[in-house]
Amino acid sequence: MKKIAISSPSADSACTPAYSRRDFLTTAIGASAVIASLTSKVFAAGEVITFKSPDRRTEFILFTTNNQLRFRIAHAGRIVVELSPLQMVMDGVDLSRDSSTGRIERYRIFDKYKSRGVHTAGVNSCLGARVAIKHSPSKTDYVFELRVYDDGVAFRHIIPGSGHRTPDEQTSFTIPEGSTVWFHDFEGHYEGVHQKKEIGQVKQGEWAAPPLTVKLPGTAGYLAITEAGLMNYAGMGLQARGQRAFNLVLGHALPVSHPFDLRFGKDEAKRLSQPAAIDGTITTPWRVIMVADDLNSLVNSDLIESVSPAADSGLFPRGPDTAWLRPGRAVWRYLDGGDNTLAGIREFSRLAGLLGFEHQVVEGLWHRWTDAEIRDLVEFSNARRVGLWFWEHSKSLRTPAQRDDFFKRLNDLGVIGAKIDFFDHEAKEIIDLYQALLRSAAEHSIMVEFHGANKPAGEARTWPNELTREAVRGMEARSMQLRAVHNTTLPFTRFLAGHADYTPVHFGERRRETSWAHQIATAIVFTSPLMIYGAHPQTILDNPAVEVIKSIPTVWDQTIVLPSSEIGVMAAFARRSRNVWFVGILNGLTSRTLRVPLTFLGRGTHRATLVRDDFDNAAAVKMDRQRFGKDQSLVVAMRAGGGFVAKFERQGSAGASRPS
Repeated sequence: MKKIAISSPSADSACTPAYSRRDFLTTAIGASAVIASLTSKVFAAGEVITFKSPDRRTEFILFTTNNQLRFRIAHAGRIVVELSPLQMVMDGVDLSRDSSTGRIERYRIFDKYKSRGVHTAGVNSCLGARVAIKHSPSKTDYVFELRVYDDGVAFRHIIPGSGHRTPDEQTSFTIPEGSTVWFHDFEGHYEGVHQKKEIGQVKQGEWAAPPLTVKLPGTAGYLAITEAGLMNYAGMGLQARGQRAFNLVLGHALPVSHPFDLRFGKDEAKRLSQPAAIDGTITTPWRVIMVADDLNSLVNSDLIESVSPAADSGLFPRGPDTAWLRPGRAVWRYLDGGDNTLAGIREFSRLAGLLGFEHQVVEGLWHRWTDAEIRDLVEFSNARRVGLWFWEHSKSLRTPAQRDDFFKRLNDLGVIGAKIDFFDHEAKEIIDLYQALLRSAAEHSIMVEFHGANKPAGEARTWPNELTREAVRGMEARSMQLRAVHNTTLPFTRFLAGHADYTPVHFGERRRETSWAHQIATAIVFTSPLMIYGAHPQTILDNPAVEVIKSIPTVWDQTIVLPSSEIGVMAAFARRSRNVWFVGILNGLTSRTLRVPLTFLGRGTHRATLVRDDFDNAAAVKMDRQRFGKDQSLVVAMRAGGGFVAKFERQGSAGASRPS
């Protein structure tokens, strides 16, 4: 990210009107980015200060009256977050009360970076500002920094200083009347089922695990609240406080989840319930409010990654394209049978090779094997172009020496990835552990996935060796009811935060009321650079749609959410990898027929392989092959809980796609 700030002091510190300012604009054009810097330094004595996005449609309005800093967010001329208090607390003192604003430095960012998952090119385009704030009672000077994007707002607090100080936050987000919200509580940490509620039905005290997704009234669009750049700080949760508002709550004060209580006990929960001190400058994570006119814009938002730090070029010289990083598909023995022996795991590597899958995730069974046995398995797997990932409990990796020994051993043995499990808390100590694990793993060229984890918050950009994390109620939840509703909700709730390891595509009873076509479509609709399939690899090989399944990539150049999508009702995605387009549609609880215009296809004729529901048998698919052009439409009929998959290859294109 490149940022230039050019500024000039205000002529009069008591200048009137919050809008009194001088603007300076500098535009620079470089090889990889165009950076324009708009800065202004004023001493704002007015009551209202407005900050706008590059397209002028999104506004963050800061209010400095009544001894309390407050804010409001508008988009396209409508209020999307109503007047809400900002509350930054340090050592028990609310720094947002009895405070005054000072110098305001405005800046412009326009930069592009490599991304991985929803699309391959992220764009960081915003107008930002650093607002100097003075809290006279405690003699504390700090900075409130915000960035306004066309599709949302991010803000954070920066409090310079030395020694140990303890931060807390109580900022609120007031949702407009008539909105609909989707959220789940913290009972299962981040493995919950989203509930749909009218904002007026949300009761005071209810907990919401971010992202909180909001459908605004009328045609005002959508909103999602979460965080980014989470490091050296506790994670963020939300709690309803009544009057349509949700309060920001830090990880130490969130309710203890059942998984944490089960694995670590009440004494450890009590210990982590204490607010954590920070040494030196306190920099909060970015509080992210995504705003979108439609679901396509919401899913394609780059806001979380844009405000997260770029990867360390020393560890990742080519960012997400660094040579030892290897997105792809994985087999996994845990959900669908298979011998839990060394021979059984060896067989899974053989089958993964037949599928063309790049990885196998191995649970704790590997601890029973000798190094010689592991090396033999690695050699056998590598011969089939299958890399191995080994599971480990997070409690075994709490010290630098333990982490270094573990990741070094994996590297020495030829194991390329680690699945690290059981965190189940967002206290600062646990967030610090995630960061330490990612750094140590990167130093030994090891890829990582986290289970029993919290929501992602931009780690995919900062640590591209994190290829996925759970933080979702996935296929492991055998007793899951209404899986079709759950699956059509997740793309617009949990997946807004980033990649998720749902372990999708299962053809047995775990799929509940969903069809085979629905299950296959989840591999297209769900985002995970490491896509771990739930089905036994032989079951996949035996499926009539095996050739389509084998060709589905795990990272995408382009994603389009089709207009027929509706949260909890239907998720319809068109995604492109090189010159090949895939359509994946997940249907909810009502059978339907829809027409899909194929305007996203390029010129020429495209060969299409279609995977349709069998209306007589949910445990079957109907295969079809046709040809289409971009001026045509596709008619899709789906059963309740059904789905649809299409693969489009342009005739005459060579080497169009290769799963990655």
